[in-house]
Amino acid sequence: MTEQLPIQEVLLEHLSKNKVTILVGETGSGKSTRMVTCICDFKVPQLIRSLDAKHEIIAVTQPRRVAAINLAKRVAEEVGTELGQDVGYTVRFQNMSSQRTKIKFLTDGMLLRELLLQPELNKYTTIILDEAHERTVITDLLMGFLKDLLLHQRKNNLRLIVMSATLDAEKFSRFFEGAEVLYVQGRKFAVERLYLPRPVDDVVDAMVRTVVQINMSQPTGDILAFLAGQEDIDKAAELLEELASTMPKNVPQITVLPLYAALPPERQMAVFEHIPGFKRKVILATNIAETSLTISGVRYVIDGGLHKVKVWRHDLGLDSLLTIPIAKSNAAQRMGRAGREAAGKCYRLYTEADYHLLRNQNEPEIERCDVAFPLLTLKSAGVSDVMRWSWLERPSKGASMVSVFDKARRMRVILTYLVMSALTQLYALKALDDAGKITKFGRQMALLPLPPHLAAVLLRAHEQGIDDAVLDIVACLSIENLVMNPRPEKRDEVNDVRMPFISASGGMGDLIVLRNYVQHYRSLPSARERTEWCESVYINARAMANAEDARKQLERYIKTNIANGVAAIEPPESVSELNEKVVECFLSGFIANTAIAQPGKAFITIGTGQPINVHPSSSVFGRKVSAIMYTEYIFTTKAYARNVSPVDLESLQRLAPHFLNRRSAGEGDEN
Repeated sequence: MTEQLPIQEVLLEHLSKNKVTILVGETGSGKSTRMVTCICDFKVPQLIRSLDAKHEIIAVTQPRRVAAINLAKRVAEEVGTELGQDVGYTVRFQNMSSQRTKIKFLTDGMLLRELLLQPELNKYTTIILDEAHERTVITDLLMGFLKDLLLHQRKNNLRLIVMSATLDAEKFSRFFEGAEVLYVQGRKFAVERLYLPRPVDDVVDAMVRTVVQINMSQPTGDILAFLAGQEDIDKAAELLEELASTMPKNVPQITVLPLYAALPPERQMAVFEHIPGFKRKVILATNIAETSLTISGVRYVIDGGLHKVKVWRHDLGLDSLLTIPIAKSNAAQRMGRAGREAAGKCYRLYTEADYHLLRNQNEPEIERCDVAFPLLTLKSAGVSDVMRWSWLERPSKGASMVSVFDKARRMRVILTYLVMSALTQLYALKALDDAGKITKFGRQMALLPLPPHLAAVLLRAHEQGIDDAVLDIVACLSIENLVMNPRPEKRDEVNDVRMPFISASGGMGDLIVLRNYVQHYRSLPSARERTEWCESVYINARAMANAEDARKQLERYIKTNIANGVAAIEPPESVSELNEKVVECFLSGFIANTAIAQPGKAFITIGTGQPINVHPSSSVFGRKVSAIMYTEYIFTTKAYARNVSPVDLESLQRLAPHFLNRRSAGEGDEN
């Protein structure tokens, strides 16, 4: 059945008769706001009055917090209510809702946490999973849990709407046992596509030149430019801010605004604010701005053609962040950011021939990322056989036998590979016991909104009363491009400035050096002094400010969620004792990311026997140590470990005998 969304009666009649609806529409068609306001037009007073009587809520999920917050604000305005009253939102570390809230926007992760705490989701009448085409691991988990709740447990008072910006709706329909599909038709305004005549070597330089070209030739309209990551955005912002003062008076003055996930929430929301006068916003964004964000005033989109994706390296026990070309679906989403309010233009910084070589869609996150977190979630929810759970990628029985076999075999191999690697990781963290069942410690880990290894670190730190020190380091590790590599001509000078902080670590490695940087930064009395000091040691001042904000949020979360009812523990008496305990805490979370020294300078990873080297930028580089722990892996001419701390074999045996002994036994069996 194919219908057009503006016919509210058709939609509402369909919702009243079906438990699951798949809603598919082109980017820019207004699904995210129009769907909710369409339901609301059912309306206040009928809908809101009935919800008042039942104390039930409509939940609308988004993959990203900035989209959840922005959509909540827009819908509150359209419905005519104060944000936090009838319309509100809940994201990590922030709750703008109340007992009056009837329409709640929240991130996928927050709904998943609610589902784990209250599996029946009794307070909701309708759940809208928006941007399902992004296929994040958490979205896939939600769909599996909700399928069981709606279709197998036959929960009668709940409706699910799955919204996607692509036409790959049949997969969702099959997964939900033949759920009907409705379609939303096209965007409001035309967008002209412009390609480069030839490829460029430097995307950032091409981006800056395109911004200047638009600013000189187009009198009105803001610019949204997509770059791969924070490093490229910071570089482009610096160049544009230098150029801004040299532009003629007869063209708009540009205001450069970055937008990426690591920015503090208040800086993210700055892109939505109106700038008065003869000015133009230039928003430099990652793919965080691809979906569900309408930034008022944007007429021009510049598409750099690249994005960063995480790929899980099972052999190293780490995610690698790779910069790769986008898919055609990403290009369509980016183009859709223009043309929301008027006709627009999309400048693609690649050739039309290269566009046709792009794949249609990205592979789902479940096929390329660490699945330790989703498996821990499933175990926490009582799922014992994770391989037989309702994974969305299970092939259709109605497809041809060849395609079914090929796809089934491929998915079975991928899932088996990823699942076994993740189960081993969770076992090493003591989240699972020898029988593969979740432990009490694992249940505590599942409650924290962090990757399992960092959740384990914070829990150990809390048990030992050293939260303060560990939080400093965890916050730094959560921010990209914090400590930068100096240019060759500045290397000796920068190393001299860094040396006191390295010496103060007592030889305990890079994690302690990171904390020393944080403590010194925090001790400086003014923003100017902090910026100047960051420049002297080649630390990204903006990233350090972001790390401080992340630390405050994590500290609030620990106090709210895991501090209550835990007896206070006396802190270590000396700095050296504290540093030892901090490293030991991280070792408990990164036990699989350890390596033993070999003759020469190389190390061999304990988990998989892969060769790895200490990165030259590490404070441990060149030192003779028996074993190392690392939190980051990079590959240039060879494999390197970064954020390295020296550890001894006795500590490894004491903290994880269950893991090391099992590994040794396995090697013996093979021989």
